[in-house]
Amino acid sequence: MQGSVSASADQINWVLTSYIVAAAIMTPPSGFLANRFGRKRVLMAAVVGFVVASVLCGIAQSLVQIVAFRLLQGFFGAALVPLGQSVLLDIYTAEERGSAMALFGVSVMVGPVLGPVIGGWLTDHYSWRWVFYINVPLGVLAFAGLSVFLRETKTSAAARLDWLGFGSLSIAIAAMQVFLDRGAQLDWFSSFEILIEAVVCASALYIFLVHTFMAKNSFVNPRLFLDRNFSVGVLFIFIVGITYLASLALLTPYLQTLMGYPVVTAGIVMGPRGLGTMACMFLVGRIVGRIDTRLLILIGLLLTAWAMYDMTGWNPNISQWTIAVTGFIQGAGLGFLFVPLNTVTFATLAPEQRPDGTGLFNLARNVGSSVGISVVSYLLTRNNQVNHATIASHVTAFNHVFDNSIVRHALSPWTASGRAALDQAIQTQASIISYIDDFKLMMVLSLAAIPLVLLLRSASTSDKNDHAMVME
Repeated sequence: MQGSVSASADQINWVLTSYIVAAAIMTPPSGFLANRFGRKRVLMAAVVGFVVASVLCGIAQSLVQIVAFRLLQGFFGAALVPLGQSVLLDIYTAEERGSAMALFGVSVMVGPVLGPVIGGWLTDHYSWRWVFYINVPLGVLAFAGLSVFLRETKTSAAARLDWLGFGSLSIAIAAMQVFLDRGAQLDWFSSFEILIEAVVCASALYIFLVHTFMAKNSFVNPRLFLDRNFSVGVLFIFIVGITYLASLALLTPYLQTLMGYPVVTAGIVMGPRGLGTMACMFLVGRIVGRIDTRLLILIGLLLTAWAMYDMTGWNPNISQWTIAVTGFIQGAGLGFLFVPLNTVTFATLAPEQRPDGTGLFNLARNVGSSVGISVVSYLLTRNNQVNHATIASHVTAFNHVFDNSIVRHALSPWTASGRAALDQAIQTQASIISYIDDFKLMMVLSLAAIPLVLLLRSASTSDKNDHAMVME
């Protein structure tokens, strides 16, 4: 895709962040849309819009087009998971909800297992465009199922959305993301565009905060953050969003560019990450009410940090087995984190506050993912340049390494071909160090989150059936 749309390494990540930002913006108002227009209608419209946007992504001919269509895809796709969860909560009894939602969460996690493998196979044998086209038959099946089996809910003409709160928060998130994505390319605050984006973000955030604390029925209920577990849980899921999806955004170019893996091979070695998540979600779903949830969260953080630590020792010569095992451990860390984190975040929150709480919880995860991808991409590009300059400063024609005839023949600084080969070797070393720096940053973030566990109050066993309320 990067080659077909002529995008740089940091620009191609806009394809990821644009979808995440659009989904983050549209997730909180999904409940209002269901109340106002009916849950079945909203879900059917979301499926149709998602499929149409997928087709448009497949036929996109430029970076601008595919980013715009991914935004559209995110806007429509945002409502699918929260409204799907609400359907399950309605059709199952309180005793059955835990198992149903755990199964729902596991089905969502099939994506990280099959997605890289199927996507890699389609890209290798056909084109990256078929990764989007494959959504068409799945969308048709989903639309038919909704039409036949789902009952419409009652609508309320009195349902209201706080447009000022929603609009100001949306503008703040969008401006922040553009600021992060464009900052490195335009040299940050030396660019007038970046200054404008920073001012817009800060102004919209100020309006949102003032309106939130002054209005009677604001878009975000500030009283939610009086609950300590909820506040800490939102911060936790923000960090999880940064570390998990940002690492995935780094792994694909690492495997394909530095290690020379074909897309199918890259997808296969990344598959165990999802398997680890699925296996541990099954395990944790059974023990979450019997073991202190804070201990499970601690295990998840330590597993994630260990996986990141192991990745700081990677180089292009590591085996596929090492990549698969480390990925499985990182996925296991997410499995240990997700279910207990959902449990403890909503354990002390009043039932009537949970719909608003779930929206904010998913918003924090999506914003964390988009911010994490942007930050690690910027650091990768910047550190790559710094490391290249640092290494190159030690490479001179008078270096005694060139006394070796083999080195002098292959990397001769006196010939054009030798200088090109030498620059390529320096670039490879600079890239390896840059990736290590990013992995180290995510390891530090995982370890830095550990003290937050002490701020959490233990969830009661009576809440264990609600652990998957916001599972995604």
